[in-house]
Amino acid sequence: MDVSQFDFDLPEERIALRPAEPRDSARMLVVREDGSLEHGIVRDLPAFLGRGDVLVLNDTRVIQARLRGIRDGREGGASAKIEILLHRRLGPDGFAAFARPARKLAVGDRLRLGESLAAHVTRKGEAGEVEIVFEVAGNALDAAIAAQGETPLPPYIAGKRKADRRDATDYQTIYARQDGSVAAPTAGLHFTPEMFDALSRAGIGRETVTLHVGPGTFLPVTAADTAEHKMHSEWALLSPRTAERLNAARAAGGRIAAVGTTSLRTLETAAAADGTLHGFEGETGIFITPGYRFRTAEVLLTNFHLPKSTLFMLVSAFSGLEAMRRAYAEAMRERYRFYSYGDACLLFRRKT
Repeated sequence: MDVSQFDFDLPEERIALRPAEPRDSARMLVVREDGSLEHGIVRDLPAFLGRGDVLVLNDTRVIQARLRGIRDGREGGASAKIEILLHRRLGPDGFAAFARPARKLAVGDRLRLGESLAAHVTRKGEAGEVEIVFEVAGNALDAAIAAQGETPLPPYIAGKRKADRRDATDYQTIYARQDGSVAAPTAGLHFTPEMFDALSRAGIGRETVTLHVGPGTFLPVTAADTAEHKMHSEWALLSPRTAERLNAARAAGGRIAAVGTTSLRTLETAAAADGTLHGFEGETGIFITPGYRFRTAEVLLTNFHLPKSTLFMLVSAFSGLEAMRRAYAEAMRERYRFYSYGDACLLFRRKT
């Protein structure tokens, strides 16, 4: 498909720089199966679901992945300021990362990051990617990154303000458990303990998957046609026991409601052709565009996404491109707040 079909204009003032308070007070635009629209609040979610339905949430935890420091001078030369964004664990002491400015780095360089961390560049790739090995490993490295790193805010927020202490909490779901993401599964940021209680009282279940979100989630598609785009790969996990419980819920008439595109991509990766879910652990690079036949979730809770992004393509596949164009136009007219700290969409899968 022509990527320009997924483009739209968005005024900068619609980009949220802080989340709603409380989290579940964010607005929620509901897109029904036939494309009709309703306006609600996230805490209304139990009213749109039914007893026996099951929410599937991504329990990944955002690490303090942004590190600032210097490259030691070479042969008595000057040092250089460097910013590192960790994005994939390679071992007890190693990470793949993006460096800025990468042109100042070479294999063998020593980096002093934060207050006391040090690492060596072991590989330099394209588009600013490097591989680094730290001088500490394992739990000691994890603790140092947590103490000295910064919350890796999305570029459309980081370009307007610095990360602060609030972001360490705001940019994390209340159910985050598994360290590994450099971006939050943002649909999950809307949940509160009170909302979970309300969902339980309504007979709506909860299950978790894990997908460690990479920085590619923010990248627009630069190819002219979706067929030419190479999707970034991310590590995901659906346990066999969770798959069994989800299969049983559907057999009993319940629907799967995916919380976020990451949960949905995990489910679709783990599904057989007939929609049966099986345990899965590994890399997924599934790229969902209009025409894709969904096999799992009937409902998707998500935020408003970047133009020409793979995420906007996914929601257009789920609810229909024309329906999502109308929904986004309505959201702009009604002054909804966009992107990671913004408002939500509740999508019911288009019937085909």
